[in-house]
Amino acid sequence: MPTTPSPIPPTSDTFDLLVIGGSYAGLAIAAAAREAGFTGHIALAGDEAELPYQRPPLSKGFLLGKAGAHLPLKAASFFAEAGIAFLPRRHAVTLDREARQVHFADGSVLGYGQLALATGARAAVLRCEGAALDGVLALRSLDDAQALSARLATARAIVIIGGGFIGLEVASAAVSLGKQVTVIEAGPRLIGHAVAPEISAYMQGVHERQGVTLRLDTRVERIEGEGGTVTAVICADGSRLPCDLVLAAVGAVPNVEIAAAAGLALDDGIAVDEFGRTSDPLIFAAGDCTSHPNVHARRRLRLSSVQNANDQGRVVGATIAGRAEPHAAVPWFWSDQYDVKLQMVGLGVPGGPTVLRGSQAEGRFSLFRYDGPQLVAIESINRPADHMMGRRLIAAGVSPTPEQAADPAFDLRSLA
Repeated sequence: MPTTPSPIPPTSDTFDLLVIGGSYAGLAIAAAAREAGFTGHIALAGDEAELPYQRPPLSKGFLLGKAGAHLPLKAASFFAEAGIAFLPRRHAVTLDREARQVHFADGSVLGYGQLALATGARAAVLRCEGAALDGVLALRSLDDAQALSARLATARAIVIIGGGFIGLEVASAAVSLGKQVTVIEAGPRLIGHAVAPEISAYMQGVHERQGVTLRLDTRVERIEGEGGTVTAVICADGSRLPCDLVLAAVGAVPNVEIAAAAGLALDDGIAVDEFGRTSDPLIFAAGDCTSHPNVHARRRLRLSSVQNANDQGRVVGATIAGRAEPHAAVPWFWSDQYDVKLQMVGLGVPGGPTVLRGSQAEGRFSLFRYDGPQLVAIESINRPADHMMGRRLIAAGVSPTPEQAADPAFDLRSLA
């Protein structure tokens, strides 16, 4: 394919900027481009029928029926006022770089001057016998959350396969609804890919005190059912866990198929530079579907988080509008489970030194993680002030000494 696609004549189905993906990254791209002065025609095409909506509450407040747990990120009036055409129910299936066109599952075709891919990620498929039984669900979208909520209303026992954030957040909601909950995790600890062992151990205790049964270092052999409906999960050690609902929370897979088929470079996601540019100069990408050079990790990586999708999206939008600034935001994440707010900023180094600030016994503490003398991450339990300071300190490259970090009387603000 040519590096620079041939021009196409403008039509009513051609946009100066076409954004594929109607969630955080896609919305951020379109909004930031307009805010940065992009005056061309913009369209935002999304798979779902809804306006872009908040996703973190889907595994938390939405399942508990809390008011306001499902809210659009922007009102419908925003799109009209910003001059952004929102196109729902548009699933992109083919990208023709030479013609500068995107083909959709409904048969429609849209042309573009510049294209931004914010195709996100999908729930990883559980691969075992019985995974297709009725009552085995995943959680990624509003439709998924509605299906899970309806099942939880009548379920007695739920087995959650995967001890990551989604699995544990759903566990906390299910326990609050009075359900019997078992979490199966193949690894030796909970959320082991994201937090230090001390945080894993603390969260294990939190869930066990709430009555959750945790099965660590355990693999699923198969899922059993009767009449096509799930009845039990069978573990590799032979144990049988009766249940009437299973949540497969085994990770996410970036949606890169359309980019791969079009010949764009991949690297554990759509490969982009610090400005969100792909290997095609007219195509950008942002969010969960991408891998990028991260200045804090000092390597390429793919991040699945609302914060990264928003930050990357804003960088892409500004770059498209001619105001390029590299993506250098400090990664941060959060998770709400029961009355515990777990917040993380930065990227910890496995096996690196850690310093405790606060009191585990009181349920309010932070773990400061170092790479040599450099503070690289803070993981906080119910200490939001530490988290906010961490975002400022790590962004500025400023590190308290381990002694300062451990001393609750030391004012971290004096370093900012």
